[in-house]
Amino acid sequence: MSELSPKQFHHQAKEALADKQLRDNFRGAMDYLKEKRKVAFFDANEESQIRDASEAIRQRCLSKLPDLLELLEQKCTANGIEVHWAQNSNEANQLIANIANKHHATSIIKGKSMVSEEIELNHEMAKLGIECLESDMGEYIVQLDGDKPSHIIMPAIHKNIQEVSDTFQDNLDDFTPTLDVDELIQTGRRKLRQKFHDADIGLSGVNFAVAETGTLCLVENEGNGRMCTTVPNIHIAITGIEKVVEFLSDIPPLYSALTRSATGQDITTYFNMITSPRKSGELDGPKEVHLVLLDNGRSQAYQDKEMRKTLQCIRCGACMNHCPVYTRIGGHAYGTVYPGPIGKIISPHLIGLNETNDLVSASTMCGACAEVCPVKIPITDILQRLRKEAKNPAQPYHLPLKGQNSASNRLERFLMSVFSFMATHPAFYRTGVWLAKRCHFLMPNKMGGWTQCRTTPKLAKKSVSQLLKEHKGADHEEQ
Repeated sequence: MSELSPKQFHHQAKEALADKQLRDNFRGAMDYLKEKRKVAFFDANEESQIRDASEAIRQRCLSKLPDLLELLEQKCTANGIEVHWAQNSNEANQLIANIANKHHATSIIKGKSMVSEEIELNHEMAKLGIECLESDMGEYIVQLDGDKPSHIIMPAIHKNIQEVSDTFQDNLDDFTPTLDVDELIQTGRRKLRQKFHDADIGLSGVNFAVAETGTLCLVENEGNGRMCTTVPNIHIAITGIEKVVEFLSDIPPLYSALTRSATGQDITTYFNMITSPRKSGELDGPKEVHLVLLDNGRSQAYQDKEMRKTLQCIRCGACMNHCPVYTRIGGHAYGTVYPGPIGKIISPHLIGLNETNDLVSASTMCGACAEVCPVKIPITDILQRLRKEAKNPAQPYHLPLKGQNSASNRLERFLMSVFSFMATHPAFYRTGVWLAKRCHFLMPNKMGGWTQCRTTPKLAKKSVSQLLKEHKGADHEEQ
């Protein structure tokens, strides 16, 4: 597929809107996921309690993040897990490459990991002659197609059954086209089964890292995560630094919030807890376990109390499933690893506002994302803040973002300053209204993007002030 970029958002969104099949695929999938979540949270009181508890846990853990990360390293090291720190994508890829080179590895089998997508691990390892094979079924499908994930938990959600069958037919030997979902899944599993045994390294993401015990928790439904983390002799787990929680007891509320919000399940098929490499006398498990903790802009978000709430995210995807923008254009149009509402607020910290300033404005501000977020991230409030950051220099009390003021427009700033002056000086404002009413015939029929999907606004014959005066006058006469 062609290279995607957040700077080409408007063009990519236009192409997506023109693709009827894509829109039909997303409409069916999003309606299904929204209904599943609705059924899973049938009790509004319970939903409120779970969301409140999850928000409190995430905020408490984030408030202690530096200390918890140090404790996590101590506990993991004591358990036999090697901990590595990466400031950015380059460092993360180099760390993984070093581990692979140390063991003369030429193949990596991957469980689902959005952070590995974030650092473009597959691409970087390919440069070194190391094959990275996706084992999550959705990721496997898009990898076969040379495609990219369009959703953070359902990577191939933009494809229907026929398109998946076509992908298998084009890329797999001895495949008989079928529209039977079970047969398609079994085909993928048969192709992947031997790969788990042949791979030199297994790589996974981390849903929660428990500082109290040094435990890495992995949530999944397919079993591929368990295979990746137990069959190869080397297991590498990679995660963002924000995924750490304080206590093992913090997991159940977050787990319940995650699974219900993501797929409408009370519990997933597999919940993996990894605390150490294979011990003496054990028959399975890796001989080495490595944990790579990635910053990549997260510290920048952490230092700002308002932006820090972005890091509460547990990657459920519910905000995407309910977003009227995402559900119509899909994930590829955003051109970022994390699409949809959560992508709009986290991507500026990862790649800068200069790359993403169109995304922060790609919202109806309806608030549906915030209403369903299981950890109650105020997404629309953060978007409002990012819009200001994109158009203005850093404020004295705000940490500057990369690309700050990149969307600034001189004409817009001049017009807003004129309006601000008039709005704060009543005499000038009344004069302006008086002139506008008499020059209404000069208003153009087309007003750029505003009238692409709206009728051209028309000035009222009377202002609100005049109507209020007349109303008060009528009340007075009646009395």
